[in-house]
Amino acid sequence: MTDIPAPAPAAEFWEARYRDTGRVWSGRPNELLVQEAAGLAPGTALDLGCGEGADAVWLAARGWRVTGVDISATALERAAGHAAEAGVGDRVAWERHELGPSFPEGSFDLVSAHYLQSPVALDQQGVLRAAARAVAPGGTLLVVLHAGWPSWQTEPPFDAVFPTLDGLLAELALPEGEWHVETRRTARRPSVSPDGVEGFREDHVWRLRRA
Repeated sequence: MTDIPAPAPAAEFWEARYRDTGRVWSGRPNELLVQEAAGLAPGTALDLGCGEGADAVWLAARGWRVTGVDISATALERAAGHAAEAGVGDRVAWERHELGPSFPEGSFDLVSAHYLQSPVALDQQGVLRAAARAVAPGGTLLVVLHAGWPSWQTEPPFDAVFPTLDGLLAELALPEGEWHVETRRTARRPSVSPDGVEGFREDHVWRLRRA
């Protein structure tokens, strides 16, 4: 497991988020990952912001060799346990990075970045540009971001960046002619507030193939 160079406010925030609670996420892979990646031929994959590892475990179970990256050591420990329980521990490597200050080395057939939106400092544009550079020729970049706050959220709890479908493509500044956009869409799913108010949330999805 690779340590980030030094503690930082973002690292402290996310470590406390995981350390001070039990399981944070459901343990199931993101539905949009399943929809977009189920038809891809397995190869090497990079899961950015892997949390407790559900996406990485799902990919590994489908034959991928996965590198799961997160800022929290506690999250990575839980992810490794999840992978071992699922019988795919030998197919996943776990690395600790504060994306921006450090980034995984190498190139990958799939780079997956889900919900890289944070209440603490995060260079989202810089990280996603680095993600694109990490895609091997012929490989896939899959990005999923919240399109806005849930319908039941009346006051934003923090400042957040919600790129538009066209806006993110412009921010990535991808070399012309080198990439093909295979998916560019908005997906809506049910969402329930902590006090039981039913509503929905929309996510933007981009899947790009490198030539």
